[in-house]
Amino acid sequence: MKKVRYAYALTGALLLGGTAASLTLQNPATAQTAQNEPGAISAQAPRAGAPMSFADMVAKLQPAVVNISTTQKVTVQQQANPFAGTPFGDLFGQFGGGGGGQGGAPVTREGQSLGSGFLISSDGYVVTNNHVIAPAGRGATVESIKVTLQDRKEYTAKLIGRDPTSDLALLKITSPAPLPFVRFGNSTNSRVGDWVIAIGQPFGLGGTVTAGIISAVHRSTGNGPFDSFIQTDAAINQGNSGGPMFDMNGNVIGINSQIYSQSGGNIGIGFAIPATEAKPIIDTLMKGQAIKRGYLGVTIQPVTDDIAAALGLKKNQGEIIGRVEPGGPGAKAGLRSGDVVTAVGGTPVSPDKTLSYLVANTAPGTSTRLDVIRDGKPTTLNATVTVRPADDQIAALQGGDDDDNDGIPDGGDSAVAPASSALGVTVQPLTPQIARSIGVDSTVQGVVIASVDPSSDAAQKLKRGDVISSINSAPVRTSADLARGVAAAKAAGRPQVLLSITRQRTAGVLLAVKIK
Repeated sequence: MKKVRYAYALTGALLLGGTAASLTLQNPATAQTAQNEPGAISAQAPRAGAPMSFADMVAKLQPAVVNISTTQKVTVQQQANPFAGTPFGDLFGQFGGGGGGQGGAPVTREGQSLGSGFLISSDGYVVTNNHVIAPAGRGATVESIKVTLQDRKEYTAKLIGRDPTSDLALLKITSPAPLPFVRFGNSTNSRVGDWVIAIGQPFGLGGTVTAGIISAVHRSTGNGPFDSFIQTDAAINQGNSGGPMFDMNGNVIGINSQIYSQSGGNIGIGFAIPATEAKPIIDTLMKGQAIKRGYLGVTIQPVTDDIAAALGLKKNQGEIIGRVEPGGPGAKAGLRSGDVVTAVGGTPVSPDKTLSYLVANTAPGTSTRLDVIRDGKPTTLNATVTVRPADDQIAALQGGDDDDNDGIPDGGDSAVAPASSALGVTVQPLTPQIARSIGVDSTVQGVVIASVDPSSDAAQKLKRGDVISSINSAPVRTSADLARGVAAAKAAGRPQVLLSITRQRTAGVLLAVKIK
């Protein structure tokens, strides 16, 4: 998925539309009411079916859509001058960043970014995406944020608040006169096939309007706990980020945020943050408050066909727990690796409402019931969720590194033969010395894979250095434990087993492996 912000450019590079270029339309006589106030749009909205024109609606809504640009300072590390110390050092120093022996010294340059947004109040509150006004990367800082209205009036904006998890940000501009604005609508009533209009500033060309239909709702792109988008085929391109998506009554039902594209251009798959998800966050930011979400302290995987077959479960039934953070709310509630959570507070876990989504929407400090399938039997647990840490802290906790491992003794434990022949792996006892050599935490227990049969299903999923900690939720501490797990699965008529794997710093990865 690609955030649809305008391409970042260093000073001196060509920047199309550095200032929004658009036709100036007549503003309403007063801006004391919303541009999409009930009654103001309905009489001018296209009729149901194939509309003749969106022109009247667009003329009313477009003045509330703005261009957003940032000025940034970027510190970059130059390559060392390969000719330093030679008679040619001064000649080529300007390219190597260091004639006179200063090769590789960091330099600071200016940069710009461009996106869209929309006014939600007459006193100047502006909604956009967080990535539109965020630093472009490491070494970058945002010096200023500028908002340009359709009439080309420019304002310096103040950042009121941001929420990287939902990719939302709230800005404020000050104007001596009331500003045109629009209101959020109710996106829960949106249906696949409904007409929508997107207004924004793609490629810095100025105000641009596109139309299409809703292609899907509750669409997940795998980017976080609030990953529940409206998908549309309305053309959305770079620079549309933060712009509004309207329904046929002129209500803001989404905030354009991402596109699916290999080239960076529109291919008819765009995503908008639903208004019903965005408005509570914007309201909280407007009050100057921090966004707080629920947290269980577990890693989660979908119940794939392979995992369902390994556990004897129905397909698409809940989500499975991988790693449980020691001392976290999930651990205190009694959750274990291999548990399948099917409902949170009575709401079923589904592709539309994932476990992450349901937990994140649970108020921190709240005790909620978890419906769990453990060892094929239903049970219930009560968990008191805590405040979700920042995304970078969660990433640090989960770690992850897929580099090849080494330091495992060759040869093997002859006792692993039954498991080896059935799964296509040979294993070794996990000693402290091996744990250090393969980069796993000293608290990890299990057996380490010494080799994998390239003709087995395991070869597609496992590799030398992976640590097997459990099989079908039963702890594995020896090769005999692994063999017993395989035998039990065969006796139950299951074609595969579910292994809990630790790969360097990443623990609690659940993989279904076919029995040979």
